[in-house]
Amino acid sequence: MTQTRTTLFSRIRNSIFWAPILPQTERERKKFLLNNLILHFRPRTIPEQTLKFTHTWGLGGIAAALVMLLFLTGIMLKFIYEPFPGRAYDSIILLQQDVWFGQFIRNIHHWSANILVVVVFLHMVRVFFTGAFHPPRQFNWIIGLILFFLIIISNFTGYLLPWDQLAFWAITICTSMFEYIPGVGMWLQKLIRGGAEIGPESLKTFFTLHSAIVPACLITLMPFHFWRVRKARGVVTPRSLRDKSEPAVRKVPTVPDLILRELVVALVLIAFILVFSIIFNAPLEDKANPGLSPNPAKAPWYFLGMQELLLHFHPLFAVFIIPIFVIGFLILLPYFKYDSDVTGFWFISQKGRRMAMVSAFCAVIAMPTWIIADEFFIDFTAWLPGPPTVISNGLLPVVIVAVVVIGFYLLIKKKYAATKNEALQAVFVLLLVSFIILTLTGIWFRGQGMALSWPWQVGVME
Repeated sequence: MTQTRTTLFSRIRNSIFWAPILPQTERERKKFLLNNLILHFRPRTIPEQTLKFTHTWGLGGIAAALVMLLFLTGIMLKFIYEPFPGRAYDSIILLQQDVWFGQFIRNIHHWSANILVVVVFLHMVRVFFTGAFHPPRQFNWIIGLILFFLIIISNFTGYLLPWDQLAFWAITICTSMFEYIPGVGMWLQKLIRGGAEIGPESLKTFFTLHSAIVPACLITLMPFHFWRVRKARGVVTPRSLRDKSEPAVRKVPTVPDLILRELVVALVLIAFILVFSIIFNAPLEDKANPGLSPNPAKAPWYFLGMQELLLHFHPLFAVFIIPIFVIGFLILLPYFKYDSDVTGFWFISQKGRRMAMVSAFCAVIAMPTWIIADEFFIDFTAWLPGPPTVISNGLLPVVIVAVVVIGFYLLIKKKYAATKNEALQAVFVLLLVSFIILTLTGIWFRGQGMALSWPWQVGVME
């Protein structure tokens, strides 16, 4: 019986540590365990070319480090924060004024969360422009989209917790958008708010999502995402646009070549966050007043692109139809049929790079022009008083934009004799830069009544 138990224990032990016999000395055991834990999410060896910092910019590792920083500071904040409307704001004041390093910890948490949104966005853009969403990595692209969505939800739910004017009215604006979703909009709005208005139930729901449910989802999906990268034999190997032959691959060990670099990047990131948090405090306005709306009342900065769309399109299209098409496009992106394998090439080709620059330039010229024209000159509702606004201010402008985008795709593909890959990338750049301009317009160029104003008249949204 003892022998059977010993054999069973040995099998379990060996299955965990991936070896038939464990090293005998304590130092060898620790080294063996550490290496195997790391190599569970990283291949044993990696191509030396992938170590070049400018290939990935360390964005995936930076995102992981920021999430860990958010977990740590979030746990600290939970010792002081009280998720009740009558005490939430006062607990933040107590944290900042009476708790040692309380303001500092809140600053780290706030700025890490905002920087994380930017880093994950840039990480996904990098994946796209290096073709790292093609097989066998297509499903990991979907997981990445889900992680990005969870991070947005985490920021959104955390935004309300200080219970100040900025947070209360930003969340009020965002949740008001749900009512334009056909069929389930009002039900979804009440579910999120916990009632007809933002109140105690809203704060309880947001706190639960922010501090428990979303972190649990992140903890579950992030290791799976890393493991999928390992199963695909690491990040894509960079390939030269000038020499498209398969590069000679020289393998180097993950430990220490990759792990040491990731550790250095994480330490530099943490140092930057600490210094930034010493210099700049997280915003906190007056206590939330449901009867006094600020002017302008803006959504959180990462939703300002959508809020800007509301100023130009009917809400049904701005809140529901356009986002659905964009999300569907991003999900299906890895599964489109492409002309060739472009994995590892930045911007596909030299021609693709030129086309991307042309697309970005067109967006920088066309989008501000359209915003200004729509603000001061274009009024489809006045020009077409007969049809309902969903037609005159929704379907009609959306069809015009769709025709322009399709025309741009056909024109640039013909002009440059481009492949489908290159032309699709050009359209992606056009839409990406356009949305960034919409977001920046909402941040810096919208003043009272959401009218166009100069930045020094608006002030920067925190």
